[in-house]
Parts: sequence; structure tokens; C-alpha cells
Amino acid sequence: MRQFPWDDLQYFLAVAREGRLSLAARRLRTSHVTVARRIERLEQGIGAKLFQRSPKGYILTPMGERLMEPAEAMALEADKMLGVVGDGTVPLSGVIRLSVPEGYGNFFIAEKLPHFANRHPNLTIEMVNIQQIVSLSRREADISVSLNTPKAGSYHSENISSYILYVYASRDYLARNKPIKQRSDLAGHPFIGYIEDMIFTPELNYLGEIIPGLRPSYQSSSIFAQLKACRAGYGLCVLPYYMGAMFDDLVAVLPKVIPIHRDYWLVCHNDMIDATRIRPLVEFIRRETTAAREGFNGFPERFV
Repeated sequence: MRQFPWDDLQYFLAVAREGRLSLAARRLRTSHVTVARRIERLEQGIGAKLFQRSPKGYILTPMGERLMEPAEAMALEADKMLGVVGDGTVPLSGVIRLSVPEGYGNFFIAEKLPHFANRHPNLTIEMVNIQQIVSLSRREADISVSLNTPKAGSYHSENISSYILYVYASRDYLARNKPIKQRSDLAGHPFIGYIEDMIFTPELNYLGEIIPGLRPSYQSSSIFAQLKACRAGYGLCVLPYYMGAMFDDLVAVLPKVIPIHRDYWLVCHNDMIDATRIRPLVEFIRRETTAAREGFNGFPERFV
């Protein structure tokens, strides 16, 4: 019987999740040469190829697909064992990839994560603000803050806060253009919004809730770019309250008439939610976000 190189499984999982040696090496904090050598050793130990090498990266072979589930289960058990043996005294290490909506990431959690990182200096946090480029189902992220819950799969999902969005405009824009006194007046103003065929979740499709069939005349896939265009006086834009409240030059438009309600969901695979490496960040995100609920659901001081 061949000797099975158990410690090489973490290299296998990293390559399977990342698809490229260089990305797996960064996640493991080693060189791509080391990763390649450990994968080769694992394949020799098993006696089968686990990856098909291609210009697009490393793709699992049928044997690799078969190995994924038990490898993930073993990794989880090893993580649990570390938690029991360390009893909280072993420093957390490794990489955690967090997928978040752009607004939540840039305007809320980014300034809070350094406090968590300072307590866990051996952990590397990767925050991905473009959610459509990573897949929680393919385990390309460890934790996700999402606008909805997964439709299928074995996930832990919890609502960590609701939030409100309003229509905003710059003071300069409102001074230069026709007054807005009721919902029907909005039809005569240009709107800023997402590129329609790039809206990856229906929760980002706000404009139809304001006026059916309303389309943005300026479109961007980035809420930060939309914010910049709004502040520059291009037109009206839907923004979360906690973003709009940061800028004195923005004024909410008809906030009593047009509040838009959404939720933030904390999502993680069921088999990872209590993992020693993952749990502290899950608890941190939950605590910081729930504590900010009032700030997510406020009413604008500046409005017309």
C-alpha cells in the first residue's frame, strides 16, 4: 500500500479552489514551485492525476473531483482539532477570503477590519468587493456578506442587518434643475445606476421600484463611480443611507415617499461556520454589522 501524504491535502485544496498555482501559493504563503512539487507528490502517493493542466489553469480530473469532499472534511476536522488542542491559545494563521458588496466593503467594513487584523497578525484577510467574480459555491470565498441567501446548497445564512436606500442628488444639481415635489417629477430627471445587463442580483435593481420602466442615463458597474457622478451633479442616484449621510453636498430626494429596503446576509458553508480559522471573523462581522443597524436605517437630515 502506498504511503498517503496527508499534509499535501491543503495544497490540493488550495489549487482546486484557486485554479492556478500562483494564487494557491499566495493563499498558502509559499512559492508556486513548492505548490507544484507538493501536488506532484500527492498524485504520486495516490497513483492518479488530480488536475488537468491547461492554459486557463488547473482543472480537477474525475479523481480530483472524487477527492474534494473527503479532503474538505479532513481539513475541517484538522481545524477543529487545532481548536481543541490550542484551546484558544494557538495564534490563528492562514488566509480568509471575504466577499462583500462594494458599498458595504468600501464604506463600512474596510475601516473596521484593521482592528480585527491587529488582534490576529498571522491571518491574511482578502476582501473581494466585486462579488460576481468569486463564487461561494465553488469555495472561492470563505465568508460572504450578500444581499440575498443562496437558493441551493448547504449554507449557514443569517440576516445581520437591514438597510435603507434613498434617492440622492447634489445641492448643485437641485439648484440648477426643475424642483422635485412629488414622485412623478422624477421622470424628468436623469438617473445614475447600474449597467442593466451586468446586474448580478435583483436586489440591485432599484429604479423599477421608483418608477416602473425607469432606466439610468448614466450607468456604471461600480457604486463608487455612481456616487462620484452624483456628487458631480450628473443627476439622481440611489444610495444606501449610510453612504449618502457621509457627504454634506448630497441631499435626499423625497425620502418619506421613496425609501428602499434591503438586507445584508452573512453566508458561509455549514461545514465552515465553526472552523477555528473562520469563526472569529464571522463573529466580528456579525457584531460590527448588527451594532450599526441604527446607522444603516436612519432618516436623512438633508432632504427635499
